Amino acid sequence: MPHSNITPKTRERARRLRRELTKAESAMWNMLRDLRPYGARFRRETPIGPYIADFAWLSARLIVEVDGDSHETEGGRRHDLARDAFLKNQGFTVLRFDNAQVLDGPDYVFIEIQKQAAQYLRSAA
Repeated sequence: MPHSNITPKTRERARRLRRELTKAESAMWNMLRDLRPYGARFRRETPIGPYIADFAWLSARLIVEVDGDSHETEGGRRHDLARDAFLKNQGFTVLRFDNAQVLDGPDYVFIEIQKQAAQYLRSAA
């Protein structure tokens, strides 16, 4: 049974986005998968209310966003502020990285995610 607060249009858009990852999103997905042995269970393009989180670990209430050029416009920044406010109100921590950070500085990005997720990670099994 679908979640009642997710519209069919949002659900279908999330499916499409999962099929069409950008290069930076693909690199991020590989990074997040490296945390699986420690208990991290990130999902790609996950609907949360009217929004779609790039990567979400629902039980840890942690969202990782990979931002492209559209987020650098005035409208994009305004949308991100409203979106982040909604997600924070739902109890999520939102981490944002731009494409260049993910592709050119993956070590920094991985360490930042590890810091935020540390309380939820366990030793490798």
